[in-house]
Amino acid sequence: MIERMRERVVAACDGASKGNPGPAGWAWVVADASETPVRWEAGPLGRATNNIAELTALERLLASTDPGVPLEVRMDSQYAMKAVTTWLPGWKRNGWKTAAGKPVANQELVVRIDELLDGRSVEFRYVPAHQVDGDKLNDFADRAASQAAVVQEAAGSGLGSPEPPPAPDVPAARKAPRRGSSGTARKSGGSSARTIKAKFPGRCLCGRSYAAGESIAKNDQGWGHPECRTVAAG
Repeated sequence: MIERMRERVVAACDGASKGNPGPAGWAWVVADASETPVRWEAGPLGRATNNIAELTALERLLASTDPGVPLEVRMDSQYAMKAVTTWLPGWKRNGWKTAAGKPVANQELVVRIDELLDGRSVEFRYVPAHQVDGDKLNDFADRAASQAAVVQEAAGSGLGSPEPPPAPDVPAARKAPRRGSSGTARKSGGSSARTIKAKFPGRCLCGRSYAAGESIAKNDQGWGHPECRTVAAG
């Protein structure tokens, strides 16, 4: 593996679920010394939750990197990170039960991750998602996971796949500003094109609900689906 020639490997992983649960995908990316993506992989999960997608992305990353080389993992999932760095030791002591005595959610994945972490040096680093000047590796993994969730097909450097495109749920206004007849950029309805992951479930102005962890964007009447923001503002 190329990792053997290096003292430390920097990587990122992410999962996506369009509906939570809904069509889901996972992705990981490994960078070179200048933090440029050099190896990546993404895959579909069918219908799954965001948490399953996030944990699967981490499991696949750990399984695809050299355990003998220290690894830095960048993630935007508080759940997945806390699951393996904070809660896991207590779960093991309790026989894979929570403090309330209930079975650990997604136990099979957590146990597999625990096995892959055994005896290796892994540093987890939380990076906020969907920031204008955010972590480029996390953004790459986010885009790859989102694409896998939408198209439900595997992709990656080993398959000769092109770099993943902007996430399908990012409003068009973010990709390229529309222009008026004078040739100057024209804003859409005065609302921000920025998307974030919802902290709590809610209901869009279109009448459909969105789940916690799902990408949402602000429109003139509050928060909702990014595509509804584009329609309402356009």
